[in-house]
Amino acid sequence: MLNVIDINTYYGLSHVLFNISLKVESGEVVGLLGRNGAGKSTTMKSIMALVPPKNGTIRFKGEDIACQSPYLLFRKGIGYVPDDRRVFADLSVEDNLDIVYGKDCERTKEMVYELFPALAEIKPRRAGNLSGGEQQMLTIGRALMGRPELLLLDEPTEGLAPLIVKSLEEKILKLKATGMSILLSEQNVRSALKMVDRVYVIDNGWIRFEGTVGELEANKEIMKKYLMV
Repeated sequence: MLNVIDINTYYGLSHVLFNISLKVESGEVVGLLGRNGAGKSTTMKSIMALVPPKNGTIRFKGEDIACQSPYLLFRKGIGYVPDDRRVFADLSVEDNLDIVYGKDCERTKEMVYELFPALAEIKPRRAGNLSGGEQQMLTIGRALMGRPELLLLDEPTEGLAPLIVKSLEEKILKLKATGMSILLSEQNVRSALKMVDRVYVIDNGWIRFEGTVGELEANKEIMKKYLMV
C-alpha cells in the first residue's frame, strides 16, 4: 500500500530525516514510535508533501507520489490527521465534515457519525468550542470523508484524558477491522502497541528499529533507550 524508500528531508539547511524507509501493507496498522522531536511528524508531512523530501522514493499502490500536491494525494486515497487537529473553528461540526466533498458524501457522513456517535449529538456546535477529544474525533472524521484507503494518524492521543484515549483506541481498532491501512505515529507507546501490527522506532531522524510488537517488547534496550519504557 505504502512504500517509503530512503527519503531525506530538510528544514532549510537543517537535515532532519536521514534515509527513512518504511512500508505499510494493505490492511495493516503500522506504528511509528519515538519521543517528542524524534521525526515522526516530519515523516508524516514528508509523505503528504507538506514538507517534501529532498530525495528518495514514496510509492502508494505502486505509483511514485513523492512531492505530489497534498490535495492530489487526498484524491488518490490518502487521509491525513495532523497532530495539531486544525479544525475550522468558526464552522459547525457538520460544516467541517461537509467541507470535504466526495463521492457518496451523505452516506460517508452517516458512517462517520456511526463511528463517532458523540459527533452526531453536537452537529450544530462550533468546532472551536469542542473539547480536545471532540476535536480529535472531528479531525479523524473529516479525513474519513474522503473514503481513504490509507490513513495517516499523527499523535492522535496527544493531550487527551485516559478515558478519551481508550475510546479513540477502540475507534481506531474498528477502522482496522474494516481493512483500512493505517500509519500511526505515537509517543504513547503502551497505547500504540494495543493497535499496531508492526513497529518502527525513530530517533533523531533515523529509524533505529523495525519489527513486530512482540519483538519490540522483547528488546528492552530499544524500549529503554529510545522510548523510555
